[in-house]
Amino acid sequence: MKIIRLGILLVGFGIMVSSCSKSGSGSGSLYQPTSADVTPNATLAQLQQGRALYTSNCNACHYLYSPSDFSASTWPSIVAQMAPNTNMSSSEVKLVLKYLTKGK
Repeated sequence: MKIIRLGILLVGFGIMVSSCSKSGSGSGSLYQPTSADVTPNATLAQLQQGRALYTSNCNACHYLYSPSDFSASTWPSIVAQMAPNTNMSSSEVKLVLKYLTKGK
């Protein structure tokens, strides 16, 4: 049973990695946080910092996906899998996640 679960996990990870090719959005077309985007969980400064970290770290491997390309409930697992490929601290990863989930 463990081997089947491991196989499923590896196939899923392979699909995700293969989708991380240089295709998608450039940083110019990405969502730009404004004061209207502030939530109880995210200040404007945090959203802006998250965007800056996202554009400077994630673009090294692949083009950038728009926050709306995935749901707020999907982004955490994507970020958790990709974060080890960066030199970001856990607090920086949290800021990226705030940006990608638009403060949710």
